[in-house]
Amino acid sequence: MKNTLFLLIAMLTAGMVFAQENLHKVKSHKSVAATVASLKQVLQDKNMTIFATIDHRQGALKAGLELRPTTLVIFGNPKVGTKLMQCDQRMGLALPLKMLVWQDAEGVTWVGYWAPEVLKNNYHLQDCQETLVKIKNALDAFARAAAN
Repeated sequence: MKNTLFLLIAMLTAGMVFAQENLHKVKSHKSVAATVASLKQVLQDKNMTIFATIDHRQGALKAGLELRPTTLVIFGNPKVGTKLMQCDQRMGLALPLKMLVWQDAEGVTWVGYWAPEVLKNNYHLQDCQETLVKIKNALDAFARAAAN
């Protein structure tokens, strides 16, 4: 039993470290609502399709729960996403792209997204390295533009 518990704790800790290392985040100088509005404008200006905006706080409130402002923006561009799915069709599970805007316990607003290079470890994307670099650069630019 002790070995199983130790293994479970080790696995969970490793998962948290993995998640922290692969979460890119940018501090925003605006509220969550203003940052989301800026992000959506940046995405529209870059001809991205915004598929959905999910206000997790509103969902929590409807369930009678509390949550600091937390909004997920789901977006993409078929020209880019299709290239990744041509390398590995299972990428359809990871797409479209997502950015989360949230307020932490100290009241600071953040824009975050998963590092695209992580996808190389989960999918066969050796032939898509150039596309992954473009996505990484675009996500970073989108987050910084939304935060400023």
